Amino acid sequence: MPNKSKPAPSADEIAEMATRGEDVSQFFTGQFTVVRPVRRVNVDLTQGMLRELDERAAKLNISRQAVIKTLLRQAMDQAGPMTKPQAG
Repeated sequence: MPNKSKPAPSADEIAEMATRGEDVSQFFTGQFTVVRPVRRVNVDLTQGMLRELDERAAKLNISRQAVIKTLLRQAMDQAGPMTKPQAG
């Protein structure tokens, strides 16, 4: 008879176990990415830009916000690092 392992618990189940005081360290690898707090901003866009964003989002099957973040990241990477003005 093959040895069937139980499926890994969901995040909610792990949280419940931790709340009950159970050791949940086995579910963590010790490798993680720090997620920095998100700040919300408002951006005014023309109707044409909004339409283009929505078309890209639909084509890629991702959210409008994901398109904006991706394009902004690409533009910032392409522009290179900002240099501080020289004093004097």
